[in-house]
Amino acid sequence: MSFDKNSIYALLSNKHIHFKYTEHRPVYSMEKLDALKMPADAVICKNLFLRNSNGKQHVLLTVPAATPIDLKQLATSLDSSRLSFASAERLEKYLGLQSGLVSPFGLLNDTSKSVIFVSSKNLPPSAIIGIHPNDNTATVWLTFGDLLTLLSELQVEVKLVEM
Repeated sequence: MSFDKNSIYALLSNKHIHFKYTEHRPVYSMEKLDALKMPADAVICKNLFLRNSNGKQHVLLTVPAATPIDLKQLATSLDSSRLSFASAERLEKYLGLQSGLVSPFGLLNDTSKSVIFVSSKNLPPSAIIGIHPNDNTATVWLTFGDLLTLLSELQVEVKLVEM
């Protein structure tokens, strides 16, 4: 089953995870999202789909939008070889997503459990984060802790690193 926006809303409801969502026009970049005037108390996150140099390790990185990313430092933190952006083909193969739709909810489509979820140790579990529900016409608001609990229940490998 491929998880679309409505099936993600249903999954969150069935698991009794408190969430809200905002429907909006399609957004393909952080700059376009800034123009939508999202809730002031929420942390908007950016999501990157990465691979190591031999293509055997895949990482979905989710961090607050203002967090600078140093791929060399991240590779060291993960005991990985050099990290770079994964191709659109890999994104489709592992997460069932297209470019511009990268989201932690894509991990719901990773039936082989091949992708590691990575985020910042500095993001508190109580933080309200905003992420796409595998669709860039909406943003889901939930706590970072609830996202981590959901990923853990789904047996996704999670690593929190210094960013």
